[in-house]
Amino acid sequence: MTHADPVRAAFEEAQATLAAFLADPACLQGVQLFVERAAATLGRGGLLMACGNGGSMCDAMHFAEEWTGRFRRDRAALPAIAFSDASQLTCIANDFGFDAVFSRSVEAYGKPGDLLVAISTSGSSPNILAAIEAAKKKGILTVGLLGKGGGKARALVDVPIVVPRAETSDRIQEVHIKVLHIVIEAVERRMFPGNYAR
Repeated sequence: MTHADPVRAAFEEAQATLAAFLADPACLQGVQLFVERAAATLGRGGLLMACGNGGSMCDAMHFAEEWTGRFRRDRAALPAIAFSDASQLTCIANDFGFDAVFSRSVEAYGKPGDLLVAISTSGSSPNILAAIEAAKKKGILTVGLLGKGGGKARALVDVPIVVPRAETSDRIQEVHIKVLHIVIEAVERRMFPGNYAR
């Protein structure tokens, strides 16, 4: 049966997905750990790195620019990068294959004490898995923003955050961007408390 109001139905489905996330203690614990890891990385001068495919790449880019630019108020720029440069990605894909587009960048930029945020709605994208493996070899902590049960990445990352209930990438990505914004705010509140003084 077709819903009489598909617009309202879509909002209700998004609301139900977020409610399922909030009701899952593992999801909230994962976000808290993400905050701890990101704050510790930045506190010691480390680099936040992010990668994803398609819409998840857009989320990775959004995550990075909030640190280097401004989130809510002015503060010092913080080191973050998304692996999204078209010339680098196509060069790597041409020379090493598409599965290596992110792992080569982890090798190039990452160092022990950094943090990689791997974003994948399926949790099983080969280039995301390769990036996680490259990070592990370099002693880089990993957070996975995942969906559909977490896929193969769930067991590989240090901090898995798996969106429950949702079966489509759009609903999963809607929660992913909320997580990214909330982590940024929580870290800012620690590092720049004056920006949140009332």
